[in-house]
Amino acid sequence: MKPAVDVVYRDLDSSAALNEIISKKLAKLTRYSDQILRSRVVLDAPHNHKHKGKQYRASIELDIKGHPFAVTQDDESIHIAVRDAFCTAERKVKELTSRQRSAR
Repeated sequence: MKPAVDVVYRDLDSSAALNEIISKKLAKLTRYSDQILRSRVVLDAPHNHKHKGKQYRASIELDIKGHPFAVTQDDESIHIAVRDAFCTAERKVKELTSRQRSAR
């Protein structure tokens, strides 16, 4: 089942390159679980920190048949924030699917 992806940009200009990266990473997540019903990715620049400088946030919300979860990652680069958020989401999806398989 191919999940519907919803990419939201807040305080950022939309980027075709980021959209392509997000769709590739989401396709990789579907290899680990075909139970992903919905996914939402929110990219924003919440604040300009006094000491840290410009910070970007990547939030991923996944709905896997009865087990929704969200992952948030902050970094100085939006690309690194997206990469780290998807790494964490991948780890959680693998953990959830292994738990579901062992429960059977």
